[in-house]
Amino acid sequence: MICSMSYQPSFPVLRGLLSMLCGVINTVFWCVPLFAVTALRIIPIAPWQRLCTAAATQIAMCWIDVNRLWLKALQPKQWHTQVDSSLSMERWYLVTANHQSWADILIVQTLLNRKIPLLKFFLKQQLIWVPILGLCWWALDFPFMKRYSKDYLKANPSKKGKDLEATRKACEKFQHLPTSVFNFMEGTRFTPEKHAQKSSPFTHLLPPKAGGVGFVLGSMGSLLEQLVDVTIVYPDGRPTFWQFLCGYSANVEIDIAVRDIPEHLKTGNYLTDDTFREAVQQWVNELWLQKDAQFGALLEKAQQE
Repeated sequence: MICSMSYQPSFPVLRGLLSMLCGVINTVFWCVPLFAVTALRIIPIAPWQRLCTAAATQIAMCWIDVNRLWLKALQPKQWHTQVDSSLSMERWYLVTANHQSWADILIVQTLLNRKIPLLKFFLKQQLIWVPILGLCWWALDFPFMKRYSKDYLKANPSKKGKDLEATRKACEKFQHLPTSVFNFMEGTRFTPEKHAQKSSPFTHLLPPKAGGVGFVLGSMGSLLEQLVDVTIVYPDGRPTFWQFLCGYSANVEIDIAVRDIPEHLKTGNYLTDDTFREAVQQWVNELWLQKDAQFGALLEKAQQE
């Protein structure tokens, strides 16, 4: 259940429709050069393909730049942001955030665009069928993950590890150009029902899943220097994406911290190395304890203002 919105914007439906229209027009406009560059990448010359990939990345950054403009014009937002000043476009990063709304993605992209390399999200395989956006994500080499249930894996043991193998193959493409590999460690959006169902030990967060992060570290840990840890709090209530476009979440508290990745986590096989797997899980749980405390501090700060 989404929390009721405590802030009431003026003309919310009109604001939401205009925001959606701007987003659609902006996306369609940049699709043309993106798909053209992607088609040129078919030429099997490695330097040429890397050049096309770099061009596609710049197109995506321009798309985010324009998103920032219409957000600024149409949203009555007050994003209270703390951003680490050491971020660089020349480094490889692992990026994570707590997940409460599809608006999280728009917020994180907007705040980190041109501060670090373009975010590459791990997406559910079904999302490739989203009109226009699915093709855009594919063209930008976003990794699509196929999740298997425990019951399915029990009946089909040969499929065990296939989703993580897809992660490894995706990471191979990220080694030639500085990249930010993004993963929502909770795996799904927070709701009180999911929080109770999973018996979460955290006050404000769902339990994190370390598998995707562990496989990324094992695949390209030597390149990943730091973790960019994003904590997002909606003091007015967790919005649906439509509520966000309508302006109901005027106040958002965001903390963006940079943390070092321990050296002993930069090499290992998450599937076969028990010691490495336990070390990654311990590190992720410690990060989530810090994030849970930071979430509480941001929420308390917003309530006092």
